[in-house]
Amino acid sequence: MSKRTIVTMPGDGIGKTVLEEAVKVLDAVGFEAEYVHADIGWEFWCKEGNPLPQRTLDLLEEHKIALFGAITSKPKSEAAKELDPAIVDQGHVYYSPIVGLRQHFQLDICQRPCKTLKGNPLNFIRRGPNDTIEEPEVDVVVFRQNTEGLYGGVEWTDPSDQVYDAFMTHPKFVKNFSWSPKNEIAISTRIFTKKYSERIIRSAFKYAKKFGYDKVTLCEKPNVIRETSGMMLAICREMEKEYDGIQFNFTNIDAQMMWLTKDPEKYGVIIAGNMFGDIVSDGFAGLIGGLGFACSANIGEEVAIFEPTHGSAPKYENLDPSIVNPIAMIMSACMMLDHIGEVDKAARIRKAIAKVVEEGKVKAYDMLKLRGCQEVLEQGAASTTEMTDAIIAAL
Repeated sequence: MSKRTIVTMPGDGIGKTVLEEAVKVLDAVGFEAEYVHADIGWEFWCKEGNPLPQRTLDLLEEHKIALFGAITSKPKSEAAKELDPAIVDQGHVYYSPIVGLRQHFQLDICQRPCKTLKGNPLNFIRRGPNDTIEEPEVDVVVFRQNTEGLYGGVEWTDPSDQVYDAFMTHPKFVKNFSWSPKNEIAISTRIFTKKYSERIIRSAFKYAKKFGYDKVTLCEKPNVIRETSGMMLAICREMEKEYDGIQFNFTNIDAQMMWLTKDPEKYGVIIAGNMFGDIVSDGFAGLIGGLGFACSANIGEEVAIFEPTHGSAPKYENLDPSIVNPIAMIMSACMMLDHIGEVDKAARIRKAIAKVVEEGKVKAYDMLKLRGCQEVLEQGAASTTEMTDAIIAAL
């Protein structure tokens, strides 16, 4: 059997560090692959005016599977200031390369599992009856629609006459916004399509059925955002009829953010649009240790990209040795293994991670609740490499 080729996109900051650690663990578990580097991120924006070069898209088109580290992203005006002087005033506009990847390859299904690891000192705790302390077990998988909604990129500042006139056909726009000069208006759209709403919802129900979750919750805002959230709710109501034994409910995003710290163990699979899915998944990630433990998958019909949800954290990039927690990236690699059918290897890695965390002998600085700086190594924190080595030893 020939080796599978995996495209690796380290990106910026700590992405370069943690991706390398994940590959070490994949090698240790016996996963045989050829790794092909692909350019992405801030360096290529500054030098070329494009943080997502065509050559990277070509590699993904060819090989279909990728591991991604992290990217630095800045507002449009700040990004423009960092362009190489040789390419200033050539019409370059910064767009997030990960959003670009999702839209280019229609990576419409985002999975973000948030599962408690026993013994993690960062696990959420609450006060129970009679002043007891409870540590609820969180086991949530957020299915976030990845390509539409507020992150779809259909927006304007000082919209053209054609766009403005179209919005002026809506009575609420006329009533609430026509008083403003056109050049002082910024508009973002929230577009949902039935096709991709159905696809994320069905994926969530199928996942719940396959892995034994008895609850699926839509987390949106249908009482206010009536058309887009309302369409997702209507599709869920129809689809729940096909899945006996799965209880369906819906929550509003604002109420959900309160309830997730009251009774997070009551939720299983959660469905949400792009922005609300981003918010609620980070909220649940905070209950199981934070972004150092938050992995994700971006899955389309042909291409799939696996990444931790943390950012590039540039202030940690040049620390030597590195102190960042590699677990989120390693668990993202586990999701990749699951996706390509290497489920036994993925299970072995997850078991090794769980063992290291439960034993508590090796802890990254975040697990010790220390402020991120080089001195944490003198205070008992493991370096990035030491954390990886402990996981490999536990294999």
